[in-house]
Amino acid sequence: RHWGLLASFLAFVLLPLAATVFYLWGVSIDQYASTTGFTVRQEEGADASDILGGLAQFAGSGTGSDSDILYEFIQSQELVEAIDEELDLVGHYSAHWDKDPLFSLWPSADAEDLLWYWQRVVRISYDQSSGLIEVRVLAFDPEYGRNVARAIVSESQRMINDLNAQAREDAMRYARADLEAAVSRLKKAREALTAFRTRTQIVDPQSDLQGRMGVLNNLQQQLAQALIEFDLLVGSTNPSDPRLAQAQKRIQVIRERIAAERENFASDNTELGQVGEDYPTLIAEYESLTVDREFAEQTYRAALAAVDVARANASRQSRYLATFVRPTLPESSEFPQRFLLAGLTALFLVLTWSIAALIYYSIRDRN
Repeated sequence: RHWGLLASFLAFVLLPLAATVFYLWGVSIDQYASTTGFTVRQEEGADASDILGGLAQFAGSGTGSDSDILYEFIQSQELVEAIDEELDLVGHYSAHWDKDPLFSLWPSADAEDLLWYWQRVVRISYDQSSGLIEVRVLAFDPEYGRNVARAIVSESQRMINDLNAQAREDAMRYARADLEAAVSRLKKAREALTAFRTRTQIVDPQSDLQGRMGVLNNLQQQLAQALIEFDLLVGSTNPSDPRLAQAQKRIQVIRERIAAERENFASDNTELGQVGEDYPTLIAEYESLTVDREFAEQTYRAALAAVDVARANASRQSRYLATFVRPTLPESSEFPQRFLLAGLTALFLVLTWSIAALIYYSIRDRN
């Protein structure tokens, strides 16, 4: 029983471990690691939105985390294909396929295979709290590894520039659309006010009303003066005096004029223009049109300010890639990590053999 256990240990642990050690130290090709680190930063400080009173909200702003987008972009097929076209990734990583197939890429690999292998040789560390991204690139040649890291930084910068261009284009397009809508609204408000003045033949109903009130006050003063003169004539002349009849007629005419003027304020037929509307209705309509025009003018000024903000933001690059670790040129090979891989292999083999042996003896003893 013990000789069988020893033989199984030799067959399932020592021999696979010896093959692994032989492959790691005798077959596998040295790999070099080039490291780079960068993050996405946005310009800070006073800008046109501060100068224009914080109207930048009309021009739009960026959404989402640029670092999250960049993290996903580095793992995308688009980036892998761009770098493969520039540096021939398949040619480099499949050069040692005949000698080291375990750590190499097969020569007939397609785009999906290359993307899978890319995740083996490119390791990304991303801190979401700070937005820092660190990339480690493995290659069979140190200079080639640094070139791949440089290509990653270059393509990431291009992607950030594309985001900037798209954001500027969207901001300008939305700002211009808002300005066009504000201009159209202001034109309609002014045209409605002009149509009201043309229809009523009144430039300002309030001023016109004040003028009519002045006429009515003047008529009332004349009526009071005519009544006083009539009373004086009654006390100093006889009833047959023709001046009494003339004074009575003057008083009657003034009273009729006052009644007509008062009727014009609330009647359905004004004297000027015959518009068929009373003064309270005209004043309410005029005030509504005036409010619409003032609001349209404020919206127009805000839209103009938003266009200026969008144009100011479009004249500079608001996002940029800040590289805090430039791509390094490795001097010694650190990969594959032979001792670590050999230790993990030995641990896995011993655990697997131990569990299998315990299961076997447990079943045998039960039977």
